[in-house]
Amino acid sequence: MNGLVQEIKDSIVQAGLVANLTPEHIAAVMAVALLCGIVIYIIYRVFYRGPVYNESFAVLNVITCMTTAFIIMSISTNIVLSLGMVGALSIVRFRAAVKDPLDIGFLFLSIAAGLTAGAGLFPLAGIGTLAICTVYILMSLVSNRKRLFLLSVKFTGEREPILAIMKPYRPKIKSVISSKETTEINAAVKNSAIKDDLTRLLLENEAVSSAVMIEYTGD
Repeated sequence: MNGLVQEIKDSIVQAGLVANLTPEHIAAVMAVALLCGIVIYIIYRVFYRGPVYNESFAVLNVITCMTTAFIIMSISTNIVLSLGMVGALSIVRFRAAVKDPLDIGFLFLSIAAGLTAGAGLFPLAGIGTLAICTVYILMSLVSNRKRLFLLSVKFTGEREPILAIMKPYRPKIKSVISSKETTEINAAVKNSAIKDDLTRLLLENEAVSSAVMIEYTGD
């Protein structure tokens, strides 16, 4: 039996499935994982477009990248340890709610970068991280041009003069709330409304008591 186990170990070593860790290799893996994590952190922080930026999650991307690389290195040194690690990690459950689907994408990117860095595939880790981050940047720049804003206007009297001011911005009326004294219109307007300061234009009308505009993110 011992001879069979030894033969399996020898075949694994000859196949290159077990890595010989050296201080230089460990330092290189952790450095690449750290660099990939920092790139992900910067991209997430600069181009985040959600309702509330979460610094803790941004830091988590760096920690996840390095931790995954650390796990992969430990697994690659011992086939028995790798089986035990799989069993241990399979019982881990995360119950924290992720509000933004993009956060899941960034978390998977951090894990993927850590996996490739821990396996010693440094060019793949670097190129893959940069490529995915570049695609995200381009898509963010394109989506910024099509941002929508929710406009809430309260006024008295007829609504036609108010709608005339809003008309150049192609408003999509979402709701109209009327009472005996005031009327409130909630509408979606395009990005140009911010540049032209639509709320100021509306407040110049004496019938308007308030005008509020916030960015619509889907949350």
